[in-house]
Amino acid sequence: MLKCDELGRVEKTERHGVCVIRRDVDAARWWARAFARRAAAREARALAKLDGLDGVPALLGWDGHELLRGYIAGAPMQQARPCDRAYYREALRLLARVHRRGIVHNDLAKEPNWLVDVDGRPALVDFQIAWTRGKRGALFRALAREDLRHLLKHKRTYCADALSARQRAILATPAPHAVLWRATGKRLYKLVARRVFGYWDNEGQGRKRG
Repeated sequence: MLKCDELGRVEKTERHGVCVIRRDVDAARWWARAFARRAAAREARALAKLDGLDGVPALLGWDGHELLRGYIAGAPMQQARPCDRAYYREALRLLARVHRRGIVHNDLAKEPNWLVDVDGRPALVDFQIAWTRGKRGALFRALAREDLRHLLKHKRTYCADALSARQRAILATPAPHAVLWRATGKRLYKLVARRVFGYWDNEGQGRKRG
């Protein structure tokens, strides 16, 4: 078991001899089950649109109760602490490919959503709150820029010397909606995330429910 909280249970298991990640929505608390089902459905839509893209789990199945996705061997960013410039070059390319498919991740501030695979390359997981509409309007561009800015924050943490002048400028100018979010809803979000779901800062793991 990787995580078990109010939104269900996530575990690494095997299907037909293949290692997979299973998200069990029916294990969510009754009051959170509808939200958990919508989040899993959103993740399934995102993974379907990203089918065949290296660095993103394959969608193996979604039946409204159980989401199965491919397993990517590696370690989350906060454990691997990638300091190689090549990792961030590849991460920028991966993010650009995701955006070209019309998907914005929307949760890349969490280090556990970035993996360092066994070959030292980046991978992305957890598309539960991704933008999946595919429309590339002003809002899409603003959200995609925030995806990029969150990646650059991690680069600043682990590989600051590799930041270009343009990347430093992006870090210094958050989007207006991000500024508004920090000034209004972020405190309430953190309170709910910590008190209800047991999430703390960038750990993103949640509590393991007994």
